[in-house]
Amino acid sequence: MLRTTILAVFCISLTFQSCSSSEKEGKQRDTAITTPDNRENRVSPAETTTADFDGNVVTINYGSPKVKDREIWGALVPYGEVWRTGANEATTITFTKDVLIDGQLLKADTYAFFTIPDPEAWTIIFNLEEKQWGAFKYDSTQDALRLQVEPVMQEELTEALAFTLEKAANGGVIQLRWEKIAIDIPFTTAPE
Repeated sequence: MLRTTILAVFCISLTFQSCSSSEKEGKQRDTAITTPDNRENRVSPAETTTADFDGNVVTINYGSPKVKDREIWGALVPYGEVWRTGANEATTITFTKDVLIDGQLLKADTYAFFTIPDPEAWTIIFNLEEKQWGAFKYDSTQDALRLQVEPVMQEELTEALAFTLEKAANGGVIQLRWEKIAIDIPFTTAPE
């Protein structure tokens, strides 16, 4: 009788351990797929572009979605709404020196980079809250700088969203290309 009781307790214990272990594995598996920190398995991979403009190191971190035969402007990315300008976390731009953009001073810092796309003109936003997921908690009171730029239609399709940095006189140009839209944001290093 004692032997049967011990055997029954042992079997029940193994069953609970097995269920608990499977449940933990399932949770770990789900976490690996859905956690924002897991950058390796994302559909829109994390990308970085950086360039040195005479001591002003500019770095852009962004998620790079693909077109995948989808309608982008006015559909996947609605017109007139704040967009994270990439995928996953908000895109960030870091300047190691003060810059002038559209005649406005932007201090050396890291900013969340948002846009409000429109067929005629895009609103470009540099926001002080750089650590956020998407634009879900975007707060316009934290905007450090806003400006308007005209989108330019390109003949060639850019499948994966891409930011590049190009040198120009006394500064550079932040370039955004996706689908058939191109946006250029010139900047100069501010005088010290």
